[in-house]
Amino acid sequence: MNSKNIIYDITPFTALDYPDKLACILWFAGCNMRCSYCYNPEIVHGKGNLTNKQVLKFVRSRNLLLDGVVFSGGECTIHKELPDIVYEVKKCGFLVKIDTNGSNPDCLQLLIDNQLIDYVALDFKALPDKTYKITQRNLFSKFAESLAILQNSSIPFEVRTTVHSQFFSRPYINKMVNFLETAGYTGIYYLQNFRNDCNTLGNLINDNGKYLINNFIQYNIHIEIRNL
Repeated sequence: MNSKNIIYDITPFTALDYPDKLACILWFAGCNMRCSYCYNPEIVHGKGNLTNKQVLKFVRSRNLLLDGVVFSGGECTIHKELPDIVYEVKKCGFLVKIDTNGSNPDCLQLLIDNQLIDYVALDFKALPDKTYKITQRNLFSKFAESLAILQNSSIPFEVRTTVHSQFFSRPYINKMVNFLETAGYTGIYYLQNFRNDCNTLGNLINDNGKYLINNFIQYNIHIEIRNL
């Protein structure tokens, strides 16, 4: 396995980040987006602090204690070493969840084809007209490709959007829901309220998310709101 350090830190335990599972989180350094609301600027701009050997030693020590391992970041799929690390974690008997912005559909397809992942959380940043404004990258087509790959697989997955009123209105969210419906998505669409309790990449003003209190149900897509 490549010895390059790509993991910034480890969260030893979480009961929230993998649905219905106890897990740890591997935080991968670096990201190919620069979202204003990102609450992990130190990870996005940071370097890997842990060797793969250290990470795998920790993961193996959690055997029989945890159900799964969450690969997050930053953006874990930008690292070519990811499949090898996932393979080693799967060999230990853990379920694997990937948190991704969908910008690397080739990596996602590789992981699925090799039966290396069990759950995916896919970030839906915005529609094409606002993708660059929010992320500083024009990668919507890659997201759409990743969504299609997941739609055509048997892997359970969720779609989620972080919401700040500076970027999103109710009508705009409805347009995003319509896009997902047209794409054939029928799962839960999670709206995650902007976090106010830490520094972000864009130093956004506080946003209490009150305009998102009402529960939306539109056609086949049920919307749930997190972090209120």
